[in-house]
Amino acid sequence: MMRLFGQIYKTHTDEELMRAIQSGEVKAFDVLYDRYSTRMVNYFFRRLGDQDAAQDMLQDLFAKIVEKPHLFDSSRRFSTWLFAIASNMCKNEYRRRDIRKIERPLQDSELSSDGQVRINKPDETFAQKEFGEAVFKKLHELDENKHNTFLLRFQQQLSIKEISEVLNCSEGTVKSRLFYTIRALADALQEFNPYMR
Repeated sequence: MMRLFGQIYKTHTDEELMRAIQSGEVKAFDVLYDRYSTRMVNYFFRRLGDQDAAQDMLQDLFAKIVEKPHLFDSSRRFSTWLFAIASNMCKNEYRRRDIRKIERPLQDSELSSDGQVRINKPDETFAQKEFGEAVFKKLHELDENKHNTFLLRFQQQLSIKEISEVLNCSEGTVKSRLFYTIRALADALQEFNPYMR
């Protein structure tokens, strides 16, 4: 019978699942966790540069949902609300660590073309690995706002409007941050483009 309830919830929207969680339905939480855990751990990893910290933040994020589901604002999309919480958690972690920029070379994981955490494969070329490390390093050299905006857009694929809601800034500010971030990455990574040498 419990399995049946879990299957029923899989067809619900995120917002409907949150209303079910607010009513005490545990299976609704399981479905939301399945939908968002991979995206969120990747988001935390990109922001913090540490896989263990990313896993801890993921658990803390979903613990907040379980402990305080009444804080969900049903006038907002769930994903926007979730990323706003995650963004604030990262800001708090930066303050806790008393750092704004993390300089950490990639070791076991690096950027993949879809923005997900990926384990290096033996057949991967040196140039690909070097490029991934250069992108990762340059992203972490940017200020926190540009870095976060870039990740929300290209890793998490949020719209400009959703990003402006998550970060509580105008759509114009989001576009400006993206423009300058892309320009900075292009300038820093010119050595990898054979046509620009």
